[in-house]
Order: sequence, then C-alpha cells, then structure tokens
Amino acid sequence: MTTSGQVRHDLIATLEDSGFRLTAPRRRVADSIDGQADAFTAEDLCDSVPGVGRATVYRTIKLFVEAGALCKLAMPDGAPKYSLSKIGHHHHTVCVRCGKVGDFRDSTVERMLRSLVKEVDGQIVGHRMEVYVDCSDCSTS
Repeated sequence: MTTSGQVRHDLIATLEDSGFRLTAPRRRVADSIDGQADAFTAEDLCDSVPGVGRATVYRTIKLFVEAGALCKLAMPDGAPKYSLSKIGHHHHTVCVRCGKVGDFRDSTVERMLRSLVKEVDGQIVGHRMEVYVDCSDCSTS
C-alpha cells in the first residue's frame, strides 16, 4: 500500500518521465489526487484545487491517464471517474449504487482476452473492462 505523499511523488515522476513540465498547478493537482480516498471525478478535483483552472485540471488528468498513472472508468451515468493504477494490468468493479470502484485481476478473464487474438480480424491494441455490481456495503443495506 502506498503511503501519504508516495502517490504524489509517483504522479510527479510520471510527468517528469513523460517529458512534461512540472508547473505549480500540476503539482497541486497531483497533491489533490494523493488526497483522494476512492475513485474521483474531474469535478471533484476542480473543487479541491481552487485557483487552478478547470482546463488545467482536465489536461493534467488526461496526461496521467495517457501515462498509465490513472485509470479512466466508464460509469453507468456516463460521467467518467478516475482511480490510481495501483497494479499492472487489471480490471474494475463499479458499484451502480454508490460508485465505489474496486480492482481485480482474474486468470480466466486473461485467458479469454488472449484467445480473442485468434478471433479478431486485426491487432488488439488495448481494452477496458468494468464489471458493474452492487457492492457488499450497498447490497446489505
């Protein structure tokens, strides 16, 4: 598990490694992401970094997604949420009631994805999987 500040350090290192400038607003966005306990929306970040323009927040999120530091999640309502890429290749569960996001990796899913190579006309360059659930907290209430 990452410690407080480690996420910020990793996000800033991601920007540096990708050749982007480390502006003060980008650092503030990284600080805000470090403070997120769960998946978040771009609006959540905009609200948490007053004085940083919305366009800067959205562009910085996009940089982190493209660099693989954040995952962009399709939510049932159509508004994306973002979560940290805590592990390598993985998939997500999304609670349809509360929006809680979880990560999972399953060998059966991985085998199915590898078998698709034989079935698809062309080269697979990526995929995304979200499984929509009633999380344990919501299903017991």
